Amino acid sequence: MPPIESLFTALNISASGLSAQRKKLDAIASNIANANTTRTPEGRPYQKKIAVFEARQIPAFEKVLRESRTKLEITDRRHFPFKKMVRVFSNNTEGVRAEIQNEATEYRRVYDPQHPDADAEGYVYYPNINMVSEMVEMISASRSYEANLTSIETAKRIANEALNI
Repeated sequence: MPPIESLFTALNISASGLSAQRKKLDAIASNIANANTTRTPEGRPYQKKIAVFEARQIPAFEKVLRESRTKLEITDRRHFPFKKMVRVFSNNTEGVRAEIQNEATEYRRVYDPQHPDADAEGYVYYPNINMVSEMVEMISASRSYEANLTSIETAKRIANEALNI
């Protein structure tokens, strides 16, 4: 793999990781904020949100460069005289994507007959959100976010050093 491809691949993967961890942090914040929400606009208790990650191909910076190269070749072939050029850019860059979904868990049932959302038996249904596990997930997601930022900064520093050679 040529060095330029490695650099852009690293940036693309880290950028997709940043986006995925940000979505996860948003879901965790929503869970913490709604831990005691017994009635949503739909009329039922809040459902815990989770981020589901999956590997995917992401729109790569290389694709933009490749399209620019094609446009230049079409306008004037002298822009890129090297027809036997080794493939520099790849469209197989993979990253990660996060999708926010409602977690299908049972609600916590608490006896509180004075609560306005109590059922006929006096029970109130709360979201099944454990604050300790949410905080652990939040710390994990923010550490992953920081790791992706560090990866991007390292790739930028390497590129800058390579340009100074």
